[in-house]
Amino acid sequence: MPKSKRDKKITLSKTVKKGLERKQSLRDELVKAVEKYDNIYVFSVQNMRNSKLKDVRNDWKDSRFFFGKNKVMAYALGKSKEDEIEKNIHVVSTALKGQCGLLFTNRSKEDVLMWFDVYEDEDFAKSGFISTEDVELKQGPLPEFPHSIEPQLRQLGLQTNLNKGIVTLFKDHTVCKKGDILTPEQARILKLLKKKMAKFKILLYLSYSKKEGTFENLLKREKTPMDIYDMDQDNDKDSNEEEDDEDEDGSD
Repeated sequence: MPKSKRDKKITLSKTVKKGLERKQSLRDELVKAVEKYDNIYVFSVQNMRNSKLKDVRNDWKDSRFFFGKNKVMAYALGKSKEDEIEKNIHVVSTALKGQCGLLFTNRSKEDVLMWFDVYEDEDFAKSGFISTEDVELKQGPLPEFPHSIEPQLRQLGLQTNLNKGIVTLFKDHTVCKKGDILTPEQARILKLLKKKMAKFKILLYLSYSKKEGTFENLLKREKTPMDIYDMDQDNDKDSNEEEDDEDEDGSD
């Protein structure tokens, strides 16, 4: 019997490695951004939501947002005075710790600080979020829920049944207490209740001006969640070794 042309062996283990290419692309884009924009900001995002970050990017189309591995971004900018690509920009690299990103812009510092200080957007909390208040459901009818969702409520731990087509809770139920770390079930109930606890907000930690070669710590605290460079120390102090970062390489 003749051999079929479709009978071909395919090695699934052979994959194209794009890691190095992606890192090089990110590095090149960062270098171009440094040349094009006058100001750089290091930021982190509270309660990250891709849809809301997309809205922010739409409002800042004249600027660039970068997310990537901290080590790659630090390498692109320069990790010390000897290899930095602009005066004192190695301080930006030193501040890249934890979950953070870079904003490149030509807008004035006053406009940037004012916009991000005011901007925030409420959203539903996810599992792992720390509850900001007590939420309790009292025994009785729950007309805010359609009857079709009653089985799901029971799966989430609520003691409910249908009474004349109305979802009814036959025992008081504490959804969460202030300070609780929300479980997936609690987060789902809060969403069904349309109870928003989380706030999407971008926090600026450090600003850098290319023209003056100066920088400023934007959080006047002894320590920040990112443990950024202490601006009161000698600017010539060697930076600490970068921590491993699990962010994907990429930029907007």
